[in-house]
Amino acid sequence: MFNWVKTAILMAAIMALFGIVGGMIGGKSGMLLALLFGGAMNLFSYWFSDSMVLKMYNAQPVDETSAPQFYAMIRELAGKAGLPMPKVYIINEAQPNAFATGRNPAHAAVAATTGIIQLLSAREVRGVMAHELAHVQHRDILISTISATMAGAISALANFAMFFGGRDEEGRSVNPLVGILVAILAPLAASLIQMAISRAREFEADAGGAAISGDPNALADALGKIQMYAEGRIPLGPAEAHPETAQMMIMNPLSGGGLRGLFSTHPDTGERIARLRAMGGWG
Repeated sequence: MFNWVKTAILMAAIMALFGIVGGMIGGKSGMLLALLFGGAMNLFSYWFSDSMVLKMYNAQPVDETSAPQFYAMIRELAGKAGLPMPKVYIINEAQPNAFATGRNPAHAAVAATTGIIQLLSAREVRGVMAHELAHVQHRDILISTISATMAGAISALANFAMFFGGRDEEGRSVNPLVGILVAILAPLAASLIQMAISRAREFEADAGGAAISGDPNALADALGKIQMYAEGRIPLGPAEAHPETAQMMIMNPLSGGGLRGLFSTHPDTGERIARLRAMGGWG
């Protein structure tokens, strides 16, 4: 519940930021144009997100004939979550990772790399895929699309201010210094809020996945193994090759601690594991 409230507050914050920036730079007309532009781009991405991302990673569809155990696991978990059976894909990639995509539960897809299936036990893979189905259950693709739309619109307004200067609704020029500051700081603030929303959704998916699988410690064990793998020799894999989709993965190896963590799409792995251990009765 806390993460849903946090998400709502962050969504309100990014919308408020959009209103402030739009009012300062382009007035109501500029704000509306930026929102329409950003919305059109992200609506296309939202509607075709499943096919675009799966093609990007050369994901191969599987069924109960080609991958009987993995497919049966997804079907069992989807049933527990009350979800329609999603399309199931496997990516021939050594790096252990998994993600969910699709515009709604009726058009969802889940994918896992061969690396994660080989690295983890069947119980741990089950915990990971329950986490991904929780993203589908919570409609996190829609939430991330809305936040991306607002952030994109704010960036569009900022670029307008940088190249053409800001104007209020009456057409009067905005102070150039104010325009420059807004052009630099507004996209940064929007990115920080967008990343915070992504981290909140990951915590919620951890909790939701634990509820679906009934085994919080399975996901905790899986995250621990993936983290240990990431701290060793890491071959070029999905998150490094396509950082724009890092927020979709079970873990983003590009993230870091300290200030760098503010720009991470995923929470600190240690904190995720601690929360899951608490759910699993480890104290």
